[in-house]
Amino acid sequence: MTRRDNSPAPLTLSRALLRANVVCALLAVSLVGGTLMIVGTLQLRALAEHNLQLVARSMAYTIEAAVVFNDHAAAQDSLARMATANSVEAVSAFDSHGQRLAAWTRVGVDKEDPVRRVIRRWLLKEPVTEPVSSEGAVVGEVRVQGSPDGLLGFFEAGFLWIFACMILSMLGTLYLSRRIFKTITAPLVELARVTHQVRTARSFGQRVPPARIADLNDLATDFNSLLDELEKWEAGMQRENQTLAHQANHDSLTGLPNRLSFEASLDQALTRADGDRLRFALLFLDCDRFKDINDTLGHAAGDHVLATVARRIREQLRVGDIVARIGGDEFAALLAPLRDLGDAARIAHNVAVAMREPIVLDDGTQVASSVSIGVAVYPDDAASATSLIRVADAAMYESKARQRGLSAFDQSG
Repeated sequence: MTRRDNSPAPLTLSRALLRANVVCALLAVSLVGGTLMIVGTLQLRALAEHNLQLVARSMAYTIEAAVVFNDHAAAQDSLARMATANSVEAVSAFDSHGQRLAAWTRVGVDKEDPVRRVIRRWLLKEPVTEPVSSEGAVVGEVRVQGSPDGLLGFFEAGFLWIFACMILSMLGTLYLSRRIFKTITAPLVELARVTHQVRTARSFGQRVPPARIADLNDLATDFNSLLDELEKWEAGMQRENQTLAHQANHDSLTGLPNRLSFEASLDQALTRADGDRLRFALLFLDCDRFKDINDTLGHAAGDHVLATVARRIREQLRVGDIVARIGGDEFAALLAPLRDLGDAARIAHNVAVAMREPIVLDDGTQVASSVSIGVAVYPDDAASATSLIRVADAAMYESKARQRGLSAFDQSG
Protein backbone atom coordinates (compact mmCIF):
# COMPACT_ATOMS: atom_id res chain seq x y z
CA MET A 1 0.00 0.00 0.00
CA THR A 2 1.12 3.49 -0.75
CA ARG A 3 1.31 6.07 2.00
CA ARG A 4 -0.74 9.20 1.63
CA ASP A 5 1.27 12.38 1.64
CA ASN A 6 -0.59 13.79 4.61
CA SER A 7 -0.30 10.63 6.74
CA PRO A 8 2.30 10.60 9.57
CA ALA A 9 5.60 8.85 8.96
CA PRO A 10 5.93 5.56 10.83
CA LEU A 11 8.36 5.43 13.71
CA THR A 12 11.68 3.75 13.20
CA LEU A 13 12.73 1.03 15.62
CA SER A 14 15.51 3.18 17.05
CA ARG A 15 13.16 6.09 17.61
CA ALA A 16 10.52 3.82 19.16
CA LEU A 17 13.12 2.32 21.51
CA LEU A 18 14.47 5.76 22.29
CA ARG A 19 11.01 7.04 23.16
CA ALA A 20 10.23 3.94 25.19
CA ASN A 21 13.52 4.24 27.02
CA VAL A 22 12.92 7.90 27.81
CA VAL A 23 9.41 7.19 29.06
CA CYS A 24 10.55 4.21 31.14
CA ALA A 25 13.45 6.14 32.63
CA LEU A 26 11.29 9.10 33.58
CA LEU A 27 8.65 6.83 35.08
CA ALA A 28 11.26 4.89 37.08
CA VAL A 29 12.91 8.02 38.46
CA SER A 30 9.52 9.55 39.27
CA LEU A 31 8.41 6.36 41.02
CA VAL A 32 11.66 6.09 42.95
CA GLY A 33 11.67 9.75 43.89
CA GLY A 34 8.01 9.75 44.83
CA THR A 35 8.38 6.59 46.92
CA LEU A 36 11.44 7.98 48.66
CA MET A 37 9.68 11.27 49.34
CA ILE A 38 6.67 9.44 50.79
CA VAL A 39 8.84 7.16 52.92
CA GLY A 40 10.99 10.08 54.07
CA THR A 41 7.94 12.20 54.81
CA LEU A 42 6.28 9.46 56.87
CA GLN A 43 9.51 8.80 58.74
CA LEU A 44 10.14 12.48 59.44
CA ARG A 45 6.50 12.99 60.42
CA ALA A 46 6.70 10.13 62.92
CA LEU A 47 9.94 11.49 64.36
CA ALA A 48 8.55 15.04 64.45
CA GLU A 49 5.42 13.85 66.31
CA HIS A 50 7.56 11.94 68.81
CA ASN A 51 9.80 14.97 69.28
CA LEU A 52 6.76 17.20 69.81
CA GLN A 53 5.42 14.83 72.48
CA LEU A 54 8.77 14.86 74.28
CA VAL A 55 8.95 18.67 74.01
CA ALA A 56 5.45 18.97 75.50
CA ARG A 57 6.34 16.59 78.33
CA SER A 58 9.55 18.48 79.07
CA MET A 59 7.67 21.81 79.05
CA ALA A 60 5.01 20.42 81.38
CA TYR A 61 7.64 19.34 83.87
CA THR A 62 9.63 22.59 83.57
CA ILE A 63 6.67 24.89 84.27
CA GLU A 64 5.26 22.73 87.06
CA ALA A 65 6.34 25.12 89.79
CA ALA A 66 5.18 28.17 87.82
CA VAL A 67 1.71 26.66 87.36
CA VAL A 68 1.45 25.65 91.01
CA PHE A 69 2.38 29.16 92.18
CA ASN A 70 0.52 30.88 89.32
CA ASP A 71 3.74 32.62 88.25
CA HIS A 72 2.92 34.09 84.84
CA ALA A 73 6.40 35.52 84.25
CA ALA A 74 8.24 32.31 85.08
CA ALA A 75 5.88 30.24 82.93
CA GLN A 76 6.23 32.68 80.00
CA ASP A 77 10.02 32.69 80.27
CA SER A 78 10.26 28.90 80.43
CA LEU A 79 7.91 28.38 77.49
CA ALA A 80 9.71 30.97 75.33
CA ARG A 81 13.14 29.53 76.11
CA MET A 82 12.21 25.93 75.33
CA ALA A 83 10.02 26.73 72.31
CA THR A 84 12.74 28.86 70.71
CA ALA A 85 15.23 26.00 71.02
CA ASN A 86 12.87 23.45 69.44
CA SER A 87 10.73 23.12 66.31
CA VAL A 88 7.66 24.67 67.94
CA GLU A 89 5.35 27.21 66.37
CA ALA A 90 3.08 28.02 69.30
CA VAL A 91 2.63 26.89 72.89
CA SER A 92 0.17 27.76 75.62
CA ALA A 93 -0.01 26.87 79.31
CA PHE A 94 -3.29 26.66 81.24
CA ASP A 95 -4.05 26.28 84.93
CA SER A 96 -6.43 23.71 86.42
CA HIS A 97 -9.41 26.00 85.73
CA GLY A 98 -8.63 26.25 82.03
CA GLN A 99 -7.37 29.83 82.34
CA ARG A 100 -4.42 30.66 80.12
CA LEU A 101 -1.32 31.23 82.23
CA ALA A 102 1.22 31.93 79.46
CA ALA A 103 1.53 31.68 75.69
CA TRP A 104 4.23 31.97 73.05
CA THR A 105 4.02 32.18 69.25
CA ARG A 106 6.92 32.17 66.81
CA VAL A 107 7.38 35.46 64.97
CA GLY A 108 6.01 35.49 61.42
CA VAL A 109 3.39 32.77 61.87
CA ASP A 110 0.60 35.20 60.94
CA LYS A 111 2.23 35.70 57.51
CA GLU A 112 2.17 32.02 56.67
CA ASP A 113 2.34 31.10 52.97
CA PRO A 114 -0.03 28.58 51.28
CA VAL A 115 2.59 25.80 51.18
CA ARG A 116 3.05 25.90 54.96
CA ARG A 117 -0.73 25.84 55.42
CA VAL A 118 -1.01 22.74 53.21
CA ILE A 119 1.82 20.98 55.12
CA ARG A 120 0.23 21.80 58.46
CA ARG A 121 -3.20 20.62 57.30
CA TRP A 122 -2.15 17.27 55.82
CA LEU A 123 1.07 16.31 57.59
CA LEU A 124 1.06 17.88 61.04
CA LYS A 125 -1.22 16.57 63.76
CA GLU A 126 -3.32 18.72 66.04
CA PRO A 127 -1.55 20.48 68.94
CA VAL A 128 -0.16 18.08 71.52
CA THR A 129 -1.68 18.41 74.98
CA GLU A 130 0.35 17.35 78.01
CA PRO A 131 -0.97 17.56 81.60
CA VAL A 132 1.05 19.41 84.22
CA SER A 133 1.16 17.34 87.39
CA SER A 134 2.32 18.16 90.87
CA GLU A 135 2.48 15.55 93.62
CA GLY A 136 0.27 13.23 91.62
CA ALA A 137 -2.46 15.81 90.90
CA VAL A 138 -3.11 17.53 87.57
CA VAL A 139 -2.70 21.27 88.06
CA GLY A 140 -2.84 22.41 84.45
CA GLU A 141 -1.85 21.52 80.92
CA VAL A 142 0.45 22.54 78.06
CA ARG A 143 -0.63 22.68 74.42
CA VAL A 144 2.15 22.62 71.84
CA GLN A 145 1.77 23.21 68.09
CA GLY A 146 4.61 21.90 65.93
CA SER A 147 6.28 23.93 63.18
CA PRO A 148 6.22 22.79 59.53
CA ASP A 149 9.64 24.31 58.83
CA GLY A 150 11.50 20.98 59.00
CA LEU A 151 9.10 19.23 56.60
CA LEU A 152 9.10 22.25 54.29
CA GLY A 153 12.88 22.18 54.06
CA PHE A 154 12.76 18.45 53.31
CA PHE A 155 10.25 18.97 50.49
CA GLU A 156 12.24 21.81 48.95
CA ALA A 157 15.46 19.82 48.91
CA GLY A 158 13.68 16.65 47.83
CA PHE A 159 11.95 18.22 44.84
CA LEU A 160 15.19 19.84 43.68
CA TRP A 161 17.05 16.51 43.86
CA ILE A 162 14.26 14.65 42.07
CA PHE A 163 14.16 17.27 39.32
CA ALA A 164 17.92 17.01 38.87
CA CYS A 165 17.71 13.21 38.75
CA MET A 166 14.99 13.35 36.08
CA ILE A 167 17.04 15.70 33.90
CA LEU A 168 20.16 13.55 34.18
CA SER A 169 18.12 10.43 33.46
CA MET A 170 16.64 11.88 30.29
CA LEU A 171 20.01 13.10 28.96
CA GLY A 172 21.69 9.78 29.71
CA THR A 173 18.92 7.82 28.01
CA LEU A 174 19.01 9.97 24.85
CA TYR A 175 22.76 9.50 24.51
CA LEU A 176 23.16 5.83 25.39
CA SER A 177 19.96 4.04 24.36
CA ARG A 178 21.12 3.64 20.68
CA ARG A 179 24.31 1.83 21.73
CA ILE A 180 23.91 0.02 25.02
CA PHE A 181 20.19 -0.46 25.55
CA LYS A 182 20.58 -3.56 27.69
CA THR A 183 23.19 -2.08 29.99
CA ILE A 184 20.89 0.79 30.89
CA THR A 185 18.47 -1.49 32.72
CA ALA A 186 21.03 -2.77 35.25
CA PRO A 187 21.52 0.54 37.13
CA LEU A 188 17.76 1.11 37.12
CA VAL A 189 17.16 -2.33 38.58
CA GLU A 190 19.73 -1.59 41.29
CA LEU A 191 18.07 1.75 41.92
CA ALA A 192 14.71 0.03 42.35
CA ARG A 193 16.29 -2.52 44.70
CA VAL A 194 17.75 0.18 46.93
CA THR A 195 14.45 2.04 46.92
CA HIS A 196 12.66 -1.14 47.95
CA GLN A 197 15.13 -1.63 50.82
CA VAL A 198 14.63 1.96 51.94
CA ARG A 199 10.85 1.66 51.75
CA THR A 200 10.49 -1.76 53.41
CA ALA A 201 13.38 -1.74 55.90
CA ARG A 202 13.59 2.04 56.44
CA SER A 203 17.33 1.63 55.90
CA PHE A 204 18.63 5.00 54.75
CA GLY A 205 22.16 3.59 54.85
CA GLN A 206 21.58 1.76 51.54
CA ARG A 207 23.51 3.13 48.53
CA VAL A 208 23.28 2.62 44.77
CA PRO A 209 26.56 1.16 43.45
CA PRO A 210 28.48 3.02 40.71
CA ALA A 211 27.40 2.40 37.12
CA ARG A 212 29.65 2.02 34.09
CA ILE A 213 27.65 4.60 32.16
CA ALA A 214 28.61 8.10 33.23
CA ASP A 215 25.12 9.59 33.16
CA LEU A 216 23.57 6.76 35.14
CA ASN A 217 26.48 6.92 37.54
CA ASP A 218 25.67 10.61 38.02
CA LEU A 219 22.07 9.60 38.66
CA ALA A 220 23.24 7.09 41.25
CA THR A 221 25.48 9.73 42.83
CA ASP A 222 22.64 12.24 43.03
CA PHE A 223 20.30 9.59 44.39
CA ASN A 224 22.89 8.64 47.00
CA SER A 225 23.26 12.31 47.87
CA LEU A 226 19.55 12.45 48.54
CA LEU A 227 19.90 9.36 50.72
CA ASP A 228 22.82 11.07 52.49
CA GLU A 229 20.57 14.02 53.31
CA LEU A 230 17.84 11.73 54.58
CA GLU A 231 20.33 9.77 56.66
CA LYS A 232 21.68 13.00 58.17
CA TRP A 233 18.16 14.23 58.93
CA GLU A 234 17.30 10.89 60.51
CA ALA A 235 20.49 10.92 62.61
CA GLY A 236 19.77 14.50 63.68
CA MET A 237 16.23 13.63 64.67
CA GLN A 238 17.47 10.63 66.66
CA ARG A 239 20.01 12.79 68.49
CA GLU A 240 17.28 15.32 69.22
CA ASN A 241 15.07 12.49 70.48
CA GLN A 242 17.83 11.36 72.83
CA THR A 243 18.32 14.93 74.06
CA LEU A 244 14.61 15.42 74.62
CA ALA A 245 14.33 12.03 76.33
CA HIS A 246 17.10 13.13 78.72
CA GLN A 247 15.31 16.44 79.33
CA ALA A 248 12.04 14.62 79.98
CA ASN A 249 13.67 12.53 82.72
CA HIS A 250 16.01 15.10 84.29
CA ASP A 251 15.64 18.41 86.08
CA SER A 252 16.96 21.22 83.89
CA LEU A 253 18.23 23.32 86.82
CA THR A 254 20.19 20.76 88.83
CA GLY A 255 20.79 18.09 86.20
CA LEU A 256 19.41 15.49 88.60
CA PRO A 257 16.81 12.86 87.66
CA ASN A 258 13.24 14.14 88.08
CA ARG A 259 10.34 12.54 89.98
CA LEU A 260 9.30 10.32 87.06
CA SER A 261 12.81 8.92 86.65
CA PHE A 262 13.25 8.50 90.41
CA GLU A 263 10.01 6.55 90.79
CA ALA A 264 11.18 4.16 88.07
CA SER A 265 14.52 3.71 89.90
CA LEU A 266 12.64 3.08 93.15
CA ASP A 267 10.56 0.35 91.52
CA GLN A 268 13.73 -1.28 90.16
CA ALA A 269 15.38 -1.12 93.59
CA LEU A 270 12.33 -2.83 95.11
CA THR A 271 12.49 -5.63 92.57
CA ARG A 272 16.22 -6.17 93.10
CA ALA A 273 15.87 -6.03 96.88
CA ASP A 274 13.12 -8.68 96.84
CA GLY A 275 15.14 -10.94 94.55
CA ASP A 276 18.44 -10.59 96.44
CA ARG A 277 16.91 -10.25 99.95
CA LEU A 278 18.70 -6.96 100.56
CA ARG A 279 17.78 -3.69 102.22
CA PHE A 280 17.86 -0.21 100.76
CA ALA A 281 17.14 3.21 102.24
CA LEU A 282 15.04 6.09 100.98
CA LEU A 283 15.97 9.63 102.07
CA PHE A 284 13.55 12.54 101.74
CA LEU A 285 15.23 15.96 101.99
CA ASP A 286 13.51 19.33 102.18
CA CYS A 287 15.33 22.69 102.08
CA ASP A 288 14.62 24.76 105.19
CA ARG A 289 13.64 28.40 104.74
CA PHE A 290 13.90 28.11 100.96
CA LYS A 291 10.72 30.10 100.38
CA ASP A 292 12.13 32.95 102.48
CA ILE A 293 15.33 32.90 100.43
CA ASN A 294 13.42 32.82 97.17
CA ASP A 295 11.05 35.63 98.17
CA THR A 296 13.76 37.82 99.68
CA LEU A 297 16.67 37.40 97.29
CA GLY A 298 14.83 36.47 94.10
CA HIS A 299 14.44 33.45 91.84
CA ALA A 300 18.04 33.59 90.58
CA ALA A 301 19.33 33.27 94.14
CA GLY A 302 16.85 30.46 94.80
CA ASP A 303 18.05 28.61 91.70
CA HIS A 304 21.66 29.01 92.84
CA VAL A 305 20.77 27.62 96.27
CA LEU A 306 18.95 24.62 94.78
CA ALA A 307 21.85 23.83 92.44
CA THR A 308 24.34 24.04 95.34
CA VAL A 309 22.17 21.87 97.59
CA ALA A 310 21.89 19.27 94.83
CA ARG A 311 25.67 19.22 94.36
CA ARG A 312 26.36 18.88 98.09
CA ILE A 313 23.88 16.02 98.47
CA ARG A 314 25.38 14.21 95.51
CA GLU A 315 28.90 14.58 96.94
CA GLN A 316 27.92 12.78 100.15
CA LEU A 317 26.38 9.74 98.48
CA ARG A 318 28.13 6.50 97.60
CA VAL A 319 28.95 5.40 94.08
CA GLY A 320 25.78 3.92 92.62
CA ASP A 321 23.39 5.83 94.91
CA ILE A 322 20.76 8.00 93.23
CA VAL A 323 19.60 11.50 94.14
CA ALA A 324 16.72 13.26 92.38
CA ARG A 325 14.85 16.53 92.57
CA ILE A 326 11.22 15.53 93.08
CA GLY A 327 9.67 18.92 93.73
CA GLY A 328 10.39 22.61 94.10
CA ASP A 329 12.79 22.38 97.06
CA GLU A 330 12.45 18.67 97.75
CA PHE A 331 15.01 15.99 96.97
CA ALA A 332 15.06 12.22 97.39
CA ALA A 333 18.00 9.85 97.59
CA LEU A 334 18.06 6.10 97.06
CA LEU A 335 20.78 4.20 98.94
CA ALA A 336 20.89 0.73 97.40
CA PRO A 337 21.96 -1.73 98.51
CA LEU A 338 22.10 -1.03 102.25
CA ARG A 339 24.12 -3.72 104.03
CA ASP A 340 24.48 -1.74 107.27
CA LEU A 341 21.70 0.41 108.74
CA GLY A 342 24.37 2.71 110.09
CA ASP A 343 25.31 3.72 106.52
CA ALA A 344 21.98 5.48 106.05
CA ALA A 345 22.37 7.40 109.32
CA ARG A 346 25.96 8.29 108.46
CA ILE A 347 25.09 9.57 104.99
CA ALA A 348 22.13 11.57 106.32
CA HIS A 349 24.39 13.08 108.99
CA ASN A 350 27.07 13.93 106.40
CA VAL A 351 24.51 15.66 104.21
CA ALA A 352 23.21 17.71 107.15
CA VAL A 353 26.79 18.70 108.10
CA ALA A 354 27.61 19.66 104.50
CA MET A 355 24.66 22.05 104.48
CA ARG A 356 25.99 24.00 107.44
CA GLU A 357 28.50 25.81 105.24
CA PRO A 358 26.95 29.06 103.95
CA ILE A 359 26.10 29.20 100.26
CA VAL A 360 27.86 32.08 98.47
CA LEU A 361 25.78 33.71 95.73
CA ASP A 362 27.23 35.29 92.58
CA ASP A 363 27.17 38.76 94.16
CA GLY A 364 29.06 37.53 97.23
CA THR A 365 26.03 37.29 99.51
CA GLN A 366 26.23 34.38 101.94
CA VAL A 367 23.06 32.40 102.54
CA ALA A 368 22.63 30.05 105.46
CA SER A 369 20.68 26.97 104.46
CA SER A 370 19.92 23.56 105.90
CA VAL A 371 17.84 20.52 105.03
CA SER A 372 15.47 18.36 107.02
CA ILE A 373 15.93 14.67 106.27
CA GLY A 374 13.62 11.73 106.70
CA VAL A 375 14.90 8.16 106.34
CA ALA A 376 12.95 4.99 105.67
CA VAL A 377 14.41 1.50 105.16
CA TYR A 378 12.96 -1.25 102.97
CA PRO A 379 11.63 -3.73 104.04
CA ASP A 380 11.96 -2.75 107.72
CA ASP A 381 9.67 0.29 107.56
CA ALA A 382 7.39 -0.50 104.61
CA ALA A 383 6.60 -3.26 102.13
CA SER A 384 5.77 -1.18 99.04
CA ALA A 385 7.09 1.87 97.21
CA THR A 386 4.05 3.97 98.14
CA SER A 387 4.28 3.08 101.81
CA LEU A 388 8.03 3.66 101.85
CA ILE A 389 7.60 7.14 100.36
CA ARG A 390 4.90 7.92 102.92
CA VAL A 391 7.11 6.78 105.81
CA ALA A 392 10.15 8.76 104.59
CA ASP A 393 8.00 11.84 104.04
CA ALA A 394 6.53 11.58 107.53
CA ALA A 395 10.00 11.15 109.03
CA MET A 396 11.20 14.22 107.15
CA TYR A 397 8.37 16.35 108.51
CA GLU A 398 9.05 14.98 111.99
CA SER A 399 12.66 16.10 111.61
CA LYS A 400 11.55 19.52 110.38
CA ALA A 401 9.19 19.88 113.34
CA ARG A 402 11.86 18.93 115.88
CA GLN A 403 14.75 20.94 114.55
CA ARG A 404 15.85 21.98 111.09
CA GLY A 405 19.03 20.51 109.70
CA LEU A 406 18.60 17.13 111.41
CA SER A 407 17.64 13.71 110.12
CA ALA A 408 15.03 11.31 111.47
CA PHE A 409 14.31 7.62 111.03
CA ASP A 410 10.75 6.42 111.09
CA GLN A 411 9.71 5.62 114.66
CA SER A 412 6.25 4.22 113.92
CA GLY A 413 7.46 0.64 114.11
